[in-house]
Amino acid sequence: MTTSHAHSAHAPLNVLFLCTHNSARSILAEALLNHLGGNRFRAFSAGSSPRENQQPNPLAIRALQAAGVSTEGLHSKSWDVFAGPDAPHMDLIITVCDNAAGEVCPVWPGRPATAHWGYPDPSNVEGTEEERLRAFSRTLAAIRHRLELLISLPPAKLAKRKLGESAQALATTPTQVA
Repeated sequence: MTTSHAHSAHAPLNVLFLCTHNSARSILAEALLNHLGGNRFRAFSAGSSPRENQQPNPLAIRALQAAGVSTEGLHSKSWDVFAGPDAPHMDLIITVCDNAAGEVCPVWPGRPATAHWGYPDPSNVEGTEEERLRAFSRTLAAIRHRLELLISLPPAKLAKRKLGESAQALATTPTQVA
């Protein structure tokens, strides 16, 4: 029990989730990791071309609220926010775009560990509002599955030299949720 207490005395790992518009998948991941990660993780999100109105997709907000996850302070923002000298240092950057859909995932300059966890964009699902909300809830569940695995990794797997390798290995875990 003292090992987890000793780990919590350290600064949290800063994780930045990147996507194109920073309105759905990266927002879901940011809110969920902040909800699940306790004092061990601090999550942020940004996009290469964020939504101009800075409002996340309303269905992303509804899916988070339905899951009991706080949506306070969530807004779409450019990754430029994290490139300045006053920005928090990132330990891990995870892209959540889906290459198969032809999106261009951002490339992050610098030295943080990186991983790619591709998810189809739930914003592209057509149908009734209920069907569309279900798509967001499925994406949230898939992201939750990988984040729970990340959170449960032993401290040695979260050390700087292993972090990217550990996070990328989770990209191959199945995310199908019933």
